[in-house]
Amino acid sequence: MKVTIFGSGYVGLVQGAVLAEAGNDVVCVDVDEARVARLQRGEVPIFEPGLESLLRDNMRLDRLCFTTDAAVGVNHAELQFIAVGTPPDEDGSADLRHVLTVARTIGNHMQKPRTIVAKSTVPVGTCDEITRTVGQVLKDRGRDDLRFSVVSNPEFLKEGSAVSDCRRPDRIILGVSDEHAEDLLRELYAPFNRNHEKIIVMGVRSAEMTKYAANAMLATKISFMNEIANLAERLGADIEDVRQGIGSDPRIGYHFIYPGAGFGGSCFPKDVKALERTAASVGYEAALISAVEQVNARQKQVLFDKIATHYGGANELKGRKFALWGLSFKPNTDDIREAPSRVLMEALWAAGASVTAFDPVAGPEVGRLYGRRPDLVLAENKYDCLNGADALAICTEWQEFRSPDFAEMAERLKQPVLFDGRNMFLPKRMLGQGWTYHSIGRGAAVSKTQESLRLA
Repeated sequence: MKVTIFGSGYVGLVQGAVLAEAGNDVVCVDVDEARVARLQRGEVPIFEPGLESLLRDNMRLDRLCFTTDAAVGVNHAELQFIAVGTPPDEDGSADLRHVLTVARTIGNHMQKPRTIVAKSTVPVGTCDEITRTVGQVLKDRGRDDLRFSVVSNPEFLKEGSAVSDCRRPDRIILGVSDEHAEDLLRELYAPFNRNHEKIIVMGVRSAEMTKYAANAMLATKISFMNEIANLAERLGADIEDVRQGIGSDPRIGYHFIYPGAGFGGSCFPKDVKALERTAASVGYEAALISAVEQVNARQKQVLFDKIATHYGGANELKGRKFALWGLSFKPNTDDIREAPSRVLMEALWAAGASVTAFDPVAGPEVGRLYGRRPDLVLAENKYDCLNGADALAICTEWQEFRSPDFAEMAERLKQPVLFDGRNMFLPKRMLGQGWTYHSIGRGAAVSKTQESLRLA
């Protein structure tokens, strides 16, 4: 089948490459000339495992190409995917300017019937707005005889495993209003629906709501666990034991119940705020959704609070140097949007401290964001990052951080002090090796560590 995808960002690029791999003829359209030029050279502008080779293979086979020419894209295929960004507006609602710009573009260039697929994460009612926008453009052109339909087909990709998620989706949500559109998308997704039925057909607004509800549910689980972790720390319980205890209940499960320094990324923070704003727009106070965001914002301050408390207050941090492992909001991505590491670094800088940081892939993104700050050094490796630092903080649980040489770490740091925002290590092991170890929600273990060091 022929497919056009507007937007060569995270969603559009992965979706386009995977659809091309299945044998489809895919054209990706983007307004960013520099980005398109890089893609035409086979350069992937984002870090996503497996994506670069997939993209180059399908370009070589002429199944995937990139262009800035919108007319070429609109005339290429009946299926027109919209996969552009919906960043948060000033009030927290989703900014739909890019989505509606694509809708107008399709309306301006279409000469034959088109099925428009909203892949971007959009608030409930957006597909209706796309329909009105395209319809008005066609009317202004005197071509309101052209048939088109708008489908909601939300993405459920996880950064770091997006290619795998796209190849083997858990579910394929189709929000449709006519049989022709449903038939087209069933044909497109047939190669991904062979093992068992994954396609779930529903109304357009229900499909739009499903995406937001899914992300809000996952974000709620994370914030709930962070809330319980903070309580456990004050009550002398170990949140890791609690996590295993509740995760064994199949109604709860083990996914998304890991306590930490808060969630970030391009989806959860933005979508939770957008859903809260959507609720307010219809006069409903979404108290639970609001609390999810509030708890997360507070959780991102936890590591800094622990550091300040350890050193006797924020005023005592001036002139100190801290090592930081992990800058991306999660492993296997270079995405630093809403990352807890940024909150920690900015708080340390505000207190007069400096930071030497290391991340396997996200260092260049941090360098582009913050520029050449005198209080930020990006290290070449995890051990050089530690040289002469007062303590180490961990914000991202990259695999290469899981089994470090603790003896070498202690030698490079001024003191063996670790603030673990991802609970990567066992408190007893750290105590046995002479470390002062602060983690999330493990108050009893931390207290014993500190007491042992005092007695020593």
